Amino acid sequence: MSGSLLDASAVIGCPHGGRVSAASTPSGGVRVAGAVAVTAAYAHTVVTGCPHTVDGVPTPCVSVRWTAADTGVLVDGAPALLDTSAAQCFTSGLVPQGPPVVQAAQRKVTVR
Repeated sequence: MSGSLLDASAVIGCPHGGRVSAASTPSGGVRVAGAVAVTAAYAHTVVTGCPHTVDGVPTPCVSVRWTAADTGVLVDGAPALLDTSAAQCFTSGLVPQGPPVVQAAQRKVTVR
């Protein structure tokens, strides 16, 4: 698996243009270009500003769930998240809405 390490400064959005924010601030000591490295233990779970509607009814993305595969890279004992890590945006009723869009990531990592 390869991809770019995610850090706390990564800009992530839902597939409809909403903004994904962290529910908690990571406190790990590992930093990438000055920002804390993001792991599976660090959840981007809050989505704001999603304009998605279905048949005129607002059905915005409100959360994101990451599935941290074994990337082979551990940060503070937890799998590091990459921009290629599997994730899904959900409505408040837990209806899947599609994967989040990662607009900025840091250094490239290739695991063999």
